Amino acid sequence: MIRFDILSIFPEMFASPLNSSILKKAQEKGIIGIRLCDIRRYAEDKHRMTDDAPYGGGGGMVMKVEPIDRALMDLAPEKGGALVILLTPQGETFNQKIAEQLSQYSRLILICGHYEGVDERVRENLVDREISIGDYILTGGELSALVVIDAVSRLVPGVLGNSESASLDSFSMGILEHPHYT
Repeated sequence: MIRFDILSIFPEMFASPLNSSILKKAQEKGIIGIRLCDIRRYAEDKHRMTDDAPYGGGGGMVMKVEPIDRALMDLAPEKGGALVILLTPQGETFNQKIAEQLSQYSRLILICGHYEGVDERVRENLVDREISIGDYILTGGELSALVVIDAVSRLVPGVLGNSESASLDSFSMGILEHPHYT
């Protein structure tokens, strides 16, 4: 089994994709586990602010380090063996090889950035790996997290109906598959 902990300020974005198709069945079978963590719960001001203006000025807002740190600390008793991943445009580009590496972990903690990004102290002190899903900008890391969860989950034994499916997929051997017809 692999467990995904998702830290996001918009956890509602995950409801439909995670409760459909193969990912839903894998959760029902107990092969994968998914826990959503709303970072806003860890903001201590009355407005639950998770962002602030960047130090020194500039456009946009930056996610604060404190709520993310508190959320990770709340997960700390269970964190053993977990890999903490920040989804960010500055990360290494996600591919099948990385998906295969990540599928070997029993637990992944995915931090979804938003706005102009996260406070640099998160990157320097709280994460083990940074991943990007491509050279373009999305409104936040939530869609990136879904891509990582889907690609990694299908490599976990028992998630797909046919155990050979994942090993014979495009990119599993570094090449695209042949055309298919019905």
